Amino acid sequence: MLSSIRRLSISSISSFQSPISLRKLIIMDSDSSSSSSSLVDKSSQKLFALAQQLRLYKPPPPSPFGDDDEAEADFEEQKLEERVGKVVSQLGFQESVTPVSVVQKERFEPKRAAVLICLFEGVDGELRVILTKRSSKLSTHSGEVALPGGKAEEGDASDADTATREAKEEIGLDPSLVNVVTCLEPFLSKHLLRVIPVIGILSNKKEFNPTPNVSEVEAVFDVPLEMFLKDENRKSEEREWMGEKYLIHLFDYEMDDKKYFIWGLTAGILIRAASVVYQRPPAFLEQNPKFKLPKVVDKNTTMS
Repeated sequence: MLSSIRRLSISSISSFQSPISLRKLIIMDSDSSSSSSSLVDKSSQKLFALAQQLRLYKPPPPSPFGDDDEAEADFEEQKLEERVGKVVSQLGFQESVTPVSVVQKERFEPKRAAVLICLFEGVDGELRVILTKRSSKLSTHSGEVALPGGKAEEGDASDADTATREAKEEIGLDPSLVNVVTCLEPFLSKHLLRVIPVIGILSNKKEFNPTPNVSEVEAVFDVPLEMFLKDENRKSEEREWMGEKYLIHLFDYEMDDKKYFIWGLTAGILIRAASVVYQRPPAFLEQNPKFKLPKVVDKNTTMS
C-alpha cells in the first residue's frame, strides 16, 4: 500500500510542486512502516487524494460564440485578444464562461495579481479556506473580506510565488507550509486587474499561527469551502454593465460572535474553487453575464 502511494506521488509531480511540498507528500521509507503509517491517517489520505485530483485540473475552454453572423468578426477580435493576453470580461466570473473580446486603439495589458486559496481540514473533516478582513484604514476595499494575495512583483517567478509571498506578508503564512497544487483560470477585478487564483493545501493547520500585518489586515478567519455551493446564508444582487445583467453573490458567515460578508470577486472565485474541488455546480443560479469589454480600455476604466 505504502509503496503504491509512493509511486503515485512521484508520477504525478507537476510544475506547481516545490521540493519541500514533495517531501511532505511522499512516503520516503517503506521499511519504517510504523512511523509512516501514523502519518498516512485518514486526514492526510484525504488531503493527499485532493492534491492528486487538483493537479490534474485543466481550466475549461472559453464558451463558443453565439450567432453565426458574428462568428467571423468575433474570431478576428479573439485573435487580437490572444495576442495581448487573456482577460476575464466580468466582475467575479472566470474566463471560461464568457467569450472575451478586446478591440482598442492602444495595447491593453492588465496588471497581474494572484490570490491564495489555502485549504485545510477542519476538526469535523470538512475542507476550510483561510480568509482575511482587510483593514478599515486602507484606501481601497477597506473592511472587505478577501483572499490573501496581491499584485505580482518583478522577483516573482510564478503566480504561486506571488500568492504565497503576499500571504506571508499579510498573515504570516510560511510558504513552506503550503503545498501548491494548481491554478484556476483568471478573473478580472473591478479595476480590470487580472487575478489568478492559486490553490494550496495546508496539511497541518496547527503549524500556522496567524500574525496579521495590522496595516493591511484586521482579522484572519476561515470558512467551510462547501458553503459556496449551497443556497444557505446567500443573497444576490442584480447588476448591469454594457446592457447585460448579471448577479453578484453575497455570503454571510458568523465566527466567534463576528459576522463576515463575502461577496463580489472573492465570492466568485470561491464559488469556482468549490465547484472544482467538489466536482459539482452550485445549488443556485450564477447568472454569468455574456458581455464584452469596451472598445477602448484604459487605466480609468472600471466595472460598476
